[in-house]
Amino acid sequence: MDEQKMTMREALNLALDQALARDERVFLLGEDIADPGSSGPTRGLSTKYGTDRVLDTPISEAAIVGAAIGAAMEGFRPVAEIMIMDFIGIAVDQIVNHAAKLRFMTGGRTTAPITVRTQVYGGLGTGATHSQSLEAWFMHVPGLKVIVPSTPRDAKGLLTSAIFDDDPCVFLETIRLQGQRGLVPVDPGFSIPLGQADVKRPGTDVTLIGYGRGVVESLGAAAVLEAEGVSAEVLDLRTLVPLDVPAMVDSVRRTRRAVVVHDAVRFAGPGAEIAAILQRDLFGVLAAPVERVGARFVPNPAPPALESQIYPNTERIVAAVQRTLRSEMTEDGARG
Repeated sequence: MDEQKMTMREALNLALDQALARDERVFLLGEDIADPGSSGPTRGLSTKYGTDRVLDTPISEAAIVGAAIGAAMEGFRPVAEIMIMDFIGIAVDQIVNHAAKLRFMTGGRTTAPITVRTQVYGGLGTGATHSQSLEAWFMHVPGLKVIVPSTPRDAKGLLTSAIFDDDPCVFLETIRLQGQRGLVPVDPGFSIPLGQADVKRPGTDVTLIGYGRGVVESLGAAAVLEAEGVSAEVLDLRTLVPLDVPAMVDSVRRTRRAVVVHDAVRFAGPGAEIAAILQRDLFGVLAAPVERVGARFVPNPAPPALESQIYPNTERIVAAVQRTLRSEMTEDGARG
């Protein structure tokens, strides 16, 4: 398969470009996504396909998603952009009470094949209301699929799958990863099935489970741990719903230790559900309690010196692994 090196931003742009070319029912809508204003993954697409398929909208997240749902009910496959994830709350009623429920409430006669792309700005000094990673909200809603890529290749393959999925998908793009470069298949038919995790690095002593930027930080921690004689496997979930439970359980069954890493706040974050699943399915197998490394439970400060203390980093992940290596579980499941 022909591959080219590109950034995640370019890979997302390629996925959108190829979807628009492949199916005339696909169209994009959102704030400032048309040229000349576009500076992200939609750059150049309104020039190529016209403003009837790449629509600049008013600043109303509820209107953007509401229009997308209506169009989906008429047979289109809209890709709606919410510029910053913090603003998605304005469209939560449309996503949660309409898009997620259509298949159920119509007995399968109507679906909402929409993709809601949104961007997480945390770590860029954007302050408390422009930095939140809120994927746990949408994991809690039956009927939605939640996707968070960590590499350019995965970004293209997963976005393609989301656009052509018959259920509503929330697709999170981490701004701090958009400049990351990697090899990406350029074949328009390339896609990655939703719900399939990927081992980014094999290991035998502990499994680092993450998605998005958590995978990048986990790979950095794995390199540090290797120098200390610890073999860490890095498992990239890629999608949070559907969640690849068999892949998680298989990996941790082999390593007997797990650390879950994510940029969402640790309290009630995605890692809590993952840890609960692992400790239920591997009770008696685990050598230590499952550790979680997430953002600290405070509003995000804008000053870089403070913000850098909020998010998971290599040092915090390595420290969590070291705790799992020091801590053993007794046969009755208590900490030894």
